[in-house]
Amino acid sequence: MIRSSNDDEYEQSGYSADDQLRENSRPFGVDVSDRVKRLPAYLFAELNKLKYEKRRSGADVIDLGMGSPSDPPSSLVVDKLVEVVRNNRLHAYSHSSGLPQLRKELTSRYLKYYGVRLDPETEAIVCMGSKEAMSYLCLALLGSGDTAIVPSPYFPAHLHAVMLASANAIMLDVTKPDKLLSNIASTCQFMRPKPKLLVLNYPHNPTATVVELDFYVEIVRLANQFGFMVISDLAYGDVCFDGYVAPSFLSVPGAKNIGVETTTMSKGYNMAGWRIGFCCGNTEIIRALATIKTYYNYGVFSPLQIAAITALRFSDRDVESQAKIYQKRRDTLSNGLERIGWNIKKPKASMFIWQQIPPQFAKKMSSFDFAMKLLKEADVLVSPGSAFGEAGEGFIRMALIEKEDRLRQAVRQIKKIM
Repeated sequence: MIRSSNDDEYEQSGYSADDQLRENSRPFGVDVSDRVKRLPAYLFAELNKLKYEKRRSGADVIDLGMGSPSDPPSSLVVDKLVEVVRNNRLHAYSHSSGLPQLRKELTSRYLKYYGVRLDPETEAIVCMGSKEAMSYLCLALLGSGDTAIVPSPYFPAHLHAVMLASANAIMLDVTKPDKLLSNIASTCQFMRPKPKLLVLNYPHNPTATVVELDFYVEIVRLANQFGFMVISDLAYGDVCFDGYVAPSFLSVPGAKNIGVETTTMSKGYNMAGWRIGFCCGNTEIIRALATIKTYYNYGVFSPLQIAAITALRFSDRDVESQAKIYQKRRDTLSNGLERIGWNIKKPKASMFIWQQIPPQFAKKMSSFDFAMKLLKEADVLVSPGSAFGEAGEGFIRMALIEKEDRLRQAVRQIKKIM
């Protein structure tokens, strides 16, 4: 046995070198923070694991689970990225708040589509997707003891960003917007302390519920009456059908005084993996968000931002064409499911169909069990409603990310288990 100079000291204290080796081999107990312990299991990770296992075994799984666009970005935008990524000067750290020209293009788009005038220097910021914007906004605006109203059913980031900021969440049903307005008023009137923040998401993920502009007019009135801030997530504003146009919260007079709006290039522009999102609105909130971002990252890779400038300048028609593609997929999947006995309500926006489980299955299984049945017996992956909270139980969400022939095939495979 090789002895070290410290062996005698260990033995004199009754603690030998062998004892130290045994001690070092014991598992180290990691005590994670309460904010991590509060987070539930991420069901999407489990679903994706099962999907990959089936595919490795040779199954042709039709994926309607995650809302990740499968279509490519505009070739003009990709060509621009290829061009600028060869510029060695652009591989340094970027500006945390985004390139000034990209912020100018964003504010120009707001003026063109929504009639909203924004200062690109103080009222707009570039984020690594709207999900990052939501997370950092909650860190900037909320703390222990604060309360936020969040949508129910919820997109996980909307609830968990509040939880990670050590704040409390009140979940209100958003599928009936008029009722939501009255519930917000009641909550603010009777709850102490009053909610500090309201999170909105229309067109809504997962339910595809939409609102008109007068809804936001009432939201601004309530925010002024009860003194809460607003984060409006307009992630699916580019994906609208049948002539519907999703309004911007910021287009209401006075909205910039009490809140902000997040948007993304992931959906309409098919740039999900690029991680380019935005936040616009109230100057003080934008400044607080920028402060948080400065401590966490150096911003989006500059060539990606330059290519995004090209997208905002020249890809309007591509965005409109992509919405029409999603509308055709919506019709293909909806009509097919109706033919096999499903009662479908076609959404006016988003890239999802939110559907109740057929009655013969709802009586005997949960939404997760039904999703597992579709995956195991029909090779079709969907998201169970329970992944979006208790209010989602009894539903499934189907993403319109597969091509029309694959959607028809999905209907045929689902029919086999009906």
